[in-house]
Amino acid sequence: MKLITAIIPPDRLDHVREALIQADITRITVSRVTGHGRQEDIEFYRGQKIAPNLIPKVRLDIAVNNEFVDITVNTIVKAARHEQGEIGDGKIFITPMEECIRIRTDERGGSAI
Repeated sequence: MKLITAIIPPDRLDHVREALIQADITRITVSRVTGHGRQEDIEFYRGQKIAPNLIPKVRLDIAVNNEFVDITVNTIVKAARHEQGEIGDGKIFITPMEECIRIRTDERGGSAI
């Protein structure tokens, strides 16, 4: 089991969501977040460094069984990327997930996803 976390621009959320549904991946969690990566633009104002502004982003968290990792990642990459690929298109993190428990039924492991 893996937890896939994707940080994408808000304007790509509908594209990614529709692509995931087409790939039969329907269980996702979406959060509105702010941050910056390479988009940061450090400015100087009157000789002082000004911290870069935080940019609105969307965070997707998707728990998948191992056989769905590549499908999920490839779907997100294709749907989130702007036409030519731009700075700010996002990042994907894949982390091992030790356990998943469905509260309602107390199911555990891959069947709980």
